[in-house]
Amino acid sequence: MKIPKKTNRFCPKCNKKTEHKIDIVSTGFKRGTLTRGSISRTKARGGSAGKGNKGKYSRKAIKNWKRKTKTTTRKVLIYKCQECKKSTLAKKSRRVSKLLIE
Repeated sequence: MKIPKKTNRFCPKCNKKTEHKIDIVSTGFKRGTLTRGSISRTKARGGSAGKGNKGKYSRKAIKNWKRKTKTTTRKVLIYKCQECKKSTLAKKSRRVSKLLIE
């Protein structure tokens, strides 16, 4: 799905129609080494070493073994006002496989 880089929208902060820049909300994050659910912490506690099922560390990614998975993801758009520089999220997300901002 192709979306333009800029669009005219109503800005609730300016209380008028202004030009908005469109961006996508980034999904997912990198797991840090010092977080509670980190792999290094699990190894230190003896969670992933040894025999038997290691839970989430032994399985493959869900998309590789689970059936009936959705092929598309939900993308949420951020509209940033070019006048007041405040941003608002889109009320509804879009389920698309690919979102191109042009």
